[in-house]
Amino acid sequence: MLATTKSDVLMALSPNALTVLESRYLIRDDEGFVTEAPAELFRRVAHTVAAVRTIWGATQDEVADVEEKYLAMMASGSFLPNSPTLMNAGRKLGMLSACFVLPLEDSIEDIMKTATDIALVQKAGGGTGIDLSRLRPAGSIVSSSGGTTDGPLSFLRMLSAVTTAIQQGAFRRGANMGVLRVDHPDIVAFVNFKSDLSEVTNYNLSVAMLDTFMATLTTNPSAPHVVVDPHLGREGFVRKDTGEAVYGRDAADPDIADCYTVGELWDRITRRAWETGEPGLVFIDEINRGNATPHIGQMRATNPCGEQPLLAHEGCNLGSINLAAFYCPETGQIDRQALAETVTCAVGFLDDVIEANKYPTEDIREACHANRRIGLGVMGFADLLFLLGIPYDSEQALEFAAETASFIRETAWDASTALAGLRGTFPNWNGSNWDVVHGREMRNAQVTTIAPTGTISIIAGCSGGIEPVFSLAFVRQVLEGKTLQELNPVFLESLKEHVQDDVVIQRVLRHASERGTIQDSADVPGQLKQLFRTARDVALEWHVRMQAVWQKYTDAAVSKTINLPADATVQDVNDAYLLGHELRLKGLTVYRDGSRATQPMALADANGKTSQLVPPLDVKPVDLPELMPSVRIKQRSPLGNLHAHISVELQTGREREVFAQLGKAGELAGADLEAICRLVSMLLRVGVELRPIVEQLDGIGSSLSLPSRDGRVMSLPDALAQALSKYLQAKDAYGLRQLLLGEAQLQPLDTHVHMSSPYKLKCPQCNSPLVFEEACAKCYTCGFSQC
Repeated sequence: MLATTKSDVLMALSPNALTVLESRYLIRDDEGFVTEAPAELFRRVAHTVAAVRTIWGATQDEVADVEEKYLAMMASGSFLPNSPTLMNAGRKLGMLSACFVLPLEDSIEDIMKTATDIALVQKAGGGTGIDLSRLRPAGSIVSSSGGTTDGPLSFLRMLSAVTTAIQQGAFRRGANMGVLRVDHPDIVAFVNFKSDLSEVTNYNLSVAMLDTFMATLTTNPSAPHVVVDPHLGREGFVRKDTGEAVYGRDAADPDIADCYTVGELWDRITRRAWETGEPGLVFIDEINRGNATPHIGQMRATNPCGEQPLLAHEGCNLGSINLAAFYCPETGQIDRQALAETVTCAVGFLDDVIEANKYPTEDIREACHANRRIGLGVMGFADLLFLLGIPYDSEQALEFAAETASFIRETAWDASTALAGLRGTFPNWNGSNWDVVHGREMRNAQVTTIAPTGTISIIAGCSGGIEPVFSLAFVRQVLEGKTLQELNPVFLESLKEHVQDDVVIQRVLRHASERGTIQDSADVPGQLKQLFRTARDVALEWHVRMQAVWQKYTDAAVSKTINLPADATVQDVNDAYLLGHELRLKGLTVYRDGSRATQPMALADANGKTSQLVPPLDVKPVDLPELMPSVRIKQRSPLGNLHAHISVELQTGREREVFAQLGKAGELAGADLEAICRLVSMLLRVGVELRPIVEQLDGIGSSLSLPSRDGRVMSLPDALAQALSKYLQAKDAYGLRQLLLGEAQLQPLDTHVHMSSPYKLKCPQCNSPLVFEEACAKCYTCGFSQC
């Protein structure tokens, strides 16, 4: 254990920061007892990273001086590296990078090597991204065996299973990104893949959008969407009824009318994102326009949260500066000199990490040393805006963001150039854009990234990344079932200045904790409402514009979630995606409140219990017309054949009623089935989606069960769930119109996996709801982060 000195200055760690550190980062003995203090952790990291400077001839006194600077940055909370560095520096595992991209070529040998590399990366605590676009589409002939392949999605399931089997560094399960080009023949199946959220729960999915597709979407959306077989090079079209590609036909062929147009595929992508938050978009051509080493290769994928595009085998170590730590109360401004000093020191730290790192594979080590990418980002931006009195959704905030991001990038570039003078340029500098375009020596091919800060923002006690705050007040559950109210300190201080009554202050804090906003509180002065706006108060346009400003001054990409309210429409998602492309974002993720089976954004009620971030339920069931179309599905049940009728509202495509009847053998249970259907119909008429209802019914057991071609039917409610699942599967495959016209065919469920246990966004550590922000799932209760 490294000794700490009296000069160690440790920030005031909150109880939640201490909980996070103790549960994930601090060293434990063989019996599980913590044997390391937080100050010792920072000392361990600073000592390990600074020690590599002897490679470039630094003396022991010089190394010791650098170690103190690194320690001061971390212990004060002004800068923290990514979690693997905090966890693994100076320990046996020794892998310090957070994100990697691995190649995936079209052969069993290459696929299995990638699977092995994924296991090694994630065992060490990293996340991986892969591009599936080079895999031949489903139904392709395999020449060696004469059989056919199931396509990229079958291998995605396999790689997901590899991740599930690996426990990352004892503090998080693996996270991944799966990317598929929009012109791949299996694109429709990919877009639909996570309509069942039990699929590949440890993969985020993004469509790699091409300039040509986006141009056609703008000029001629009714044009047939052309796909290209990556194996044979042939062009084709995707049928709307089956989602399969057809080849050898001209665009003028009448049958092509039954295939997707560019606009129809775009609509399917935006609807899926509206429904589940996935897929996200990766503007891959824009990414490669910012690729500093095009002479080495093209970027095809990103890390799990999308902020770090990388070449094959590359990794990147990340770190974030807490902007709020540089606010100067005396001047009411940011301390630029102190910020510049920290940026310069942090660039040196991250470059040192490249040498201190123990890489999981030799291919990764070589790629990381060849380009020496680092990712310096920020956190605490929303807190800094509060301190400066600038509303997040304002032109002033955008101007300040541009000024700050530009200053950080220029300072970081200067620091990398200075390092190049001392240590040499990165090996691939010759022929890079830094050489050919800028004529500037650089130690690192890339310097800045806006990454999700996950748990490190909890340790630093600040807001995450460049996101607006989740809530001004909320309740955390700490050890032994105790709860602790978290209050934004700037908001609390401002509230006390404007409101003198302690009873009113407590009422406001309770309101903020329960509702996630103060905008509808009569007790809050108007000037505070204007400033203290949370993620749910910020309109779509401001989310996207803020991301675009930071993207303009960031070398890599920006991790941010475009949060939408529960009543947002598919058109809102469409508008967000189009605006993001117009403003030259490199990628985009949206999340609509309530769009997943379990609401991930949760606040607390007056008793400290979590509640969903939705308005109070004060709605009436919608009135239905006398005539409505419906779909009938026959399903076996333990009590006889069940005939389910799903009535659909044509204007919206929403299911509004479910009725079901049993054959004679089920007469005794008819009342139970009628009661279930009445309640289901009531939920549908007040706006609840059908999928989460199915998830609640699915898998309910009883003393009666029977086998079926889709798996065992466990009970009467389970039979109804299976019938509704078949309906949803057919609707996804054929579309509502074909289903209502009787042009679709029901297929057996591929595998009847009960939906009560799959992906619901609950924390694996404490089972609390997860927050989805910075393109990352994280827990505000115990500090768990998927990123």
